[in-house]
Amino acid sequence: MADPTRPLPNLRDLDTQAFWQATKDKRLTYQQCADCGTVVFYPRRHCTGCFGSNLAWKESAGKGTVYTYSIVRQSYHPFFRSMAPYAVAWIDLDEGPRLVSNVVGVEDPASVRIGMRVKVRWEEHEALCVPLFEPA
Repeated sequence: MADPTRPLPNLRDLDTQAFWQATKDKRLTYQQCADCGTVVFYPRRHCTGCFGSNLAWKESAGKGTVYTYSIVRQSYHPFFRSMAPYAVAWIDLDEGPRLVSNVVGVEDPASVRIGMRVKVRWEEHEALCVPLFEPA
């Protein structure tokens, strides 16, 4: 039996396609409204501030802070089951977006803390890279 694989996003989704294409080059991107300045993440077709469609892609340096987190101790998905326990966190990127990812590169997920500085670490796949975060 083959090892279970990480579930990956649909690369044909028009709203998120540009985001995932950028990850192939290890670029962490987000959108910002050119009309009102609202930072938008997750990628979509409209601004969440003014509902306009004049969104520009920006690139993050990939550094941020743990806003909050949870430790997953049991998972029913075959890929994640072997990883438990692991930390899932809301990460506030320095540029403003907030996104959900795993905090990796820690010996014990209980060492993750609110306010912890983190930086992006890429998990490579054939068509894209998954942004994970590790202590900075």
